[in-house]
Amino acid sequence: TPAIVSRCRLFQFQPLTPQDVEKAIHAALADEERGFGRMQVEMTPEAVGHIVDVANGDARSALNAVELAVLTTHPDKDGVIRIDLSIAEESIQHRAVRCDEEEYYNMLSAFCKSLRGSDADAALYWCSRMLYAGVDPRIIVRRMIAHSSEDVGMANPMAMLQAVAAAQALEFNGMPEAKLNIAQAIIFICESPKSNSVVMAIDGAMRDAEHSYQVGVPLHLRDTHYRGADSLGNGKGYKYPHEYPGHYTPQQYMPDNLA
Repeated sequence: TPAIVSRCRLFQFQPLTPQDVEKAIHAALADEERGFGRMQVEMTPEAVGHIVDVANGDARSALNAVELAVLTTHPDKDGVIRIDLSIAEESIQHRAVRCDEEEYYNMLSAFCKSLRGSDADAALYWCSRMLYAGVDPRIIVRRMIAHSSEDVGMANPMAMLQAVAAAQALEFNGMPEAKLNIAQAIIFICESPKSNSVVMAIDGAMRDAEHSYQVGVPLHLRDTHYRGADSLGNGKGYKYPHEYPGHYTPQQYMPDNLA
């Protein structure tokens, strides 16, 4: 909320680097009070590297994996707990997910910009990362439907049909099967030619509706279905397009002040 933020001092926290996490692991192995410094523990560089990689900047996840590895590994005949890559892989099997509110909106922004930028590989990656983090796939397909008109529009009207079909497939099939339908629509939107003419058209019309002087509907365009409409002049001069060659005839549909 801007009113609250303007009265606060802001601190932005950044993810830990792999070097930070590795340092935390070695500190835990060496610390005699809060770690395993009083035990004989040897961890191979490959094991450390695996935990660092899968922890994904989350020191707590890395330290939990170290603790699990140490406490579930029996010492050898020399009394040394040796942790190799296979033990590390058992101790931390799933990559830590970082998806707070800011990261969620940043990933969604990257996904939308990838659709607009015609990069199918990037769009699929950001979609997959959001799905892996547990983002509701309906949010993703809603953005795809919007972008099919916003960034493709009349350059390829089939894009919207693909996006809506993906949304329907999600409701009908559910996950994980629907990820194939979502991926197909993502690729279709990215590979389609781009146009923002729909956005420009409706934005211009909305500006006119909001800011232009509001005149009445021209007589020839007014409703004629009720009794007495003729006496008011409604519909007078209207040209029915289907009575003309090609089902078209020039006719003014805009108010005079906007024509």
